[in-house]
Amino acid sequence: MPVRPREVSHASPRIAVPPALPNRVRTVTTYRTRQGGSAGRRAREGPAGQEELFRKALERYTEGPGGYLTRALEEPTAHEVATAILAGTVRTTTRPTPPRGCLGVQGALSTSDAGQGVRDLLTAWRNDGCGSVRARFERAVAEGDVPPGADPALLARHVTTLAFGIAVQAASGIGREELQAVADAALRTWPPT
Repeated sequence: MPVRPREVSHASPRIAVPPALPNRVRTVTTYRTRQGGSAGRRAREGPAGQEELFRKALERYTEGPGGYLTRALEEPTAHEVATAILAGTVRTTTRPTPPRGCLGVQGALSTSDAGQGVRDLLTAWRNDGCGSVRARFERAVAEGDVPPGADPALLARHVTTLAFGIAVQAASGIGREELQAVADAALRTWPPT
């Protein structure tokens, strides 16, 4: 079932990303605040205001559509973690309502120098996610859930790279069934050697 935006409140605003940020970002995160004025006021505050606005949008995305990662890390085995991450990516990025893809992957890949702050924020967001997966896989190695010679960092980068690729393909219009088949094929060789 698609995730629908909650009602807007001052504590949890839906944010309109200003025109200086990339078109894809504006499409993904168009909103207004119910209290505290319009997003346009923040846009006039310059790049710092725009980046803060985008940061809030990314936080909401992480708690909402992107929340599958946190839940996946609670799975009992490394294989189930990887399965839940890829299934969550497929499910989230191929929702029937636009936009398709992932804000964290595609939000600011191609921006002007003025968008460097947002690009850096998204790079850190992706790397933090990979770091969380790596920590979970380190635990899996310690518990004997994956072979002793397995490299948790490589396993984490493998799974997150697959997830990011699925998000890009979803944004390109590839359907849920086909992307889930790709995820399933990747998981048949778990853990990769």
